[in-house]
Amino acid sequence: MGEKILIVDDDADTVKFISMILSRLGYEVVAALNGEQALELAREEVPDLIVLDVMMPGLDGYEVARLLRQEPETATTPILMFTAKAQVDDKVTGYNAGVNIYLTKPIHPIDLQANIKTLLSQRQTRPETPVDQGYVVGVISAKGGMGVSTVALNLAISYQHKHQGKVIAVEMKPGQGGWAQELHLNNGGGLTSLLQRSAGRLSQGTIAAALTPPVHGVQLLLASTECKDVELSHATSQLEALLKELTHLAELVVLDIGTPFHPSFALICDFCDELLLVTEPQPNAARHTQVLAHELHSGICGSAKGLNIITLNRTNSDVKLSTSEVEQIVGQPISLGLPAAIELAYQATEQFKPMVIAQPESVFALQVAQLAEQVKQRIPASKPAA
Repeated sequence: MGEKILIVDDDADTVKFISMILSRLGYEVVAALNGEQALELAREEVPDLIVLDVMMPGLDGYEVARLLRQEPETATTPILMFTAKAQVDDKVTGYNAGVNIYLTKPIHPIDLQANIKTLLSQRQTRPETPVDQGYVVGVISAKGGMGVSTVALNLAISYQHKHQGKVIAVEMKPGQGGWAQELHLNNGGGLTSLLQRSAGRLSQGTIAAALTPPVHGVQLLLASTECKDVELSHATSQLEALLKELTHLAELVVLDIGTPFHPSFALICDFCDELLLVTEPQPNAARHTQVLAHELHSGICGSAKGLNIITLNRTNSDVKLSTSEVEQIVGQPISLGLPAAIELAYQATEQFKPMVIAQPESVFALQVAQLAEQVKQRIPASKPAA
């Protein structure tokens, strides 16, 4: 038999339905119809994962989760909360109780399977000693249209697929989101909901509730596309509190920062352990990149610690600078070059998939995997707590 999964729900039909799906996938399933029975079975069976409802007679799901986290046998067991309670406050309560993923009913069986598989894979690869503070990579460019969002999203997913750690990717551009539409996701306002709170209310549980369920293994914090939300870029105290807490929620945090025109650009860059500066192999782009690199090294607009420059060729034109010519203009070595992939980008958009998922064996995907490996090599064995 495969991994053991405990299903906890007072609705017998729901238990039967989920049990049938998971049994067909090779999982061993045990079931409880109330909270008290769940705690007893968890101690006896020591499941690899628990699927937990909220609304049950006696102990509700939140209390069951809290009690499970107090037991040595289940203190780190993944808990997937699966319930009809869909309000943000409900999710915050769930995450504060210790659940790993909060999903709302109804859900497609394929999505449920994917989230269960992700939690089990993370449990298998979880290090014995959790990292006190995650590694933060900021992706930036000197001007818009350089492919920063593409690099950030695909880097996060490629890293997670290779190294299986907990990864969060964040659109740090209020009102200028794109991933929700690109991936056909519903929750496009997670960042807005956080930045509208006071800084003192941005707990790890609150932030976790605003994240999407894992998308190809990576949880996303999405920006909206509403123009009125752009003003939240000035919410510096909230951004600072958000960044501090994010580093304790994942092994790797990838920030889609964008350009220096972001009002909090310097603040965000200062929180990063390294910056990936994206440019194009074109003279004008290289000159703009040289100016930004100089300003970063001079401390004018944030810190240049761990500054690495990569090129992304966004056209199929043969009229472009060589790597050495870009390096001569920029005044710094190019860490990696990403090839033109116009057809792949179109295909990925049509499929609502990141490019590294649409064609995992493409040259683009292999180069992004190399970039992910470079990032991995730069992560210290351990980081001091914030």
